[in-house]
Amino acid sequence: MRVIAGSARGMRLAGPRGSTRPVSDRAREGLFASLGDRVVEARCLDLFAGTGALGIEALSRGAASCVFVERDPAAVRVIRENLERTRLAPLGRVIRATVQGHLRRGSHDRPDLVFLDPPYDHPEDDLRSVLGSVDDRLVRGGRFVLTRPKTGAIDVIPVNFQVERRLSYGDAVILVCREGR
Repeated sequence: MRVIAGSARGMRLAGPRGSTRPVSDRAREGLFASLGDRVVEARCLDLFAGTGALGIEALSRGAASCVFVERDPAAVRVIRENLERTRLAPLGRVIRATVQGHLRRGSHDRPDLVFLDPPYDHPEDDLRSVLGSVDDRLVRGGRFVLTRPKTGAIDVIPVNFQVERRLSYGDAVILVCREGR
């Protein structure tokens, strides 16, 4: 696993430990190609961060900042290691918490772009709740990116969001959704 483009292009990231399933290099490349300049100067939030690959890719491509939220202590260490390795640590903040716990705290951060790559077996009811909380925090016109298994249902998108892109890679579907109020 490596950073695809930007200031940290080509740098290898520490791999997953345990059950972490990072988004493949090919899928990240396609995702960020579809996001284009929307990443530049964006304030990002990487939920279910795992290795931090999505948020780090955004920072490498010019995002202003990224908050990484991950509950697993080993994964938190990997994210910090990857931020140091890529020299992007000053732009990132790593929070060890559950996604719901972090969102309930009501931080004043208003991200432009949110990445959600939950485990494939993550309960859909909880994911609906998380997306509702993301909806409340995202800036007007902001976007979220959701990764789901290709074989699963994708009926968790809040009604005020439009699926802007649907990308398919291996066993994953990546949805880029735009706030449409």
